[in-house]
Amino acid sequence: MKKIIFTLAFTLLGFTVAFAQRFAYIDSDYILKHVPEYASAQKQLGALSDQWQKEVDGRFQELDRLYKAYQADLVLMTPEMKMRREAEVVDKEKLAKDFQRQKFGPDGELQQKSSSIMKPIQDRVAKAVQAVAEAENLDMIFDKNSEVIMMYANHRYDKSDDVIRRLGLKPGVFAK
Repeated sequence: MKKIIFTLAFTLLGFTVAFAQRFAYIDSDYILKHVPEYASAQKQLGALSDQWQKEVDGRFQELDRLYKAYQADLVLMTPEMKMRREAEVVDKEKLAKDFQRQKFGPDGELQQKSSSIMKPIQDRVAKAVQAVAEAENLDMIFDKNSEVIMMYANHRYDKSDDVIRRLGLKPGVFAK
């Protein structure tokens, strides 16, 4: 009997502690819209991406032109000429794909540049989120834009504007 009461008491205590935790959420997209450096970084990365995409497109257009010329001359070529031209087309294609991967691949220059530009902004926002959590004695803050699925959130737990103020910015300019 004592074991049952003891187990029941600890279970109730566990539920009480669980319900005593304080949660809140933020909208990181909304917060980042308020950070001027973020918009600037997005423009910079977009310009760089557009520039590199033009270079990639140019390389593939050159490859297409080379391949069409090869097809047009195919009937006039000796077997050695065919092999040489085929090798030239294959080499150009490999170079174009390597360039594309170098710029846009998972570990490509665009990803590295994005990380280096965005890291200070993300660190600044993370520090502001932590400061809000500590100031309001919150146990957890979720991001409604992350992988965590939030089926419902009461607006009173939204701390996005508090984070924006903690960043020294003015909230309310953008709609959520």
